[in-house]
Order: sequence, then C-alpha cells, then structure tokens
Amino acid sequence: MTRERDAHDRAIRITTASTSRQEEISQRQRRYVMSMSLRTVCFIAAVLTEGWVRWVLVAGAVVLPYVAVVMANAVSTKSDGFALHPGPGPRNELSGPTDSEGPGSSEQG
Repeated sequence: MTRERDAHDRAIRITTASTSRQEEISQRQRRYVMSMSLRTVCFIAAVLTEGWVRWVLVAGAVVLPYVAVVMANAVSTKSDGFALHPGPGPRNELSGPTDSEGPGSSEQG
C-alpha cells in the first residue's frame, strides 16, 4: 500500500509537453503571414526604388516564400533543460575460473 501511495504522490514533469494543436497552427499562421507581409513590402519597395537596391528587394521577394514555408512548418521542440548523464562506471565482474579450478579438474580432498 505504501508503494502505491508513493507512486501516486510523486510529481510528474510536464515541461516537455507540446502545445495544443490549435495553438501550434495559430503560431504557424502568424509566422507565415509575417513572412508574406515582408515579401509584399519587398515587392512594393522594388517598384519604388532603382539600381542595385531594386534587385536585392526582388531577390528577397523571390526567396521569402521558401523561407516562409520552412518557418511555418518548423516544429518547436521543448526541452526541460535536464541533461541525461551516463550511469555509473563499468560494473565489477566475477573473474573466471583459475587453471586449477577449470572445468576439467576435479578436486578430491
């Protein structure tokens, strides 16, 4: 009974629990909208500027959809900050039989 009670009273760590599905989708949508908004700004600024700046903005507008999709699909992993340390060193093993105690020897005495 005591063992069952101890197991029941023990706290459970949930620091690595994932967020709800709805919250995760909402975060992904926000990241995607932010990236696409930046892409729109790049297109508008590319129309309004001249020279090498225009081409940098066009390149940004071309690359941003890929970045937006990668960012939107990025899965956030949670860590509780506790490192798993290796267990104790190697265990002592029993030594094998000595020559006088080998399988072929028979002690009579």
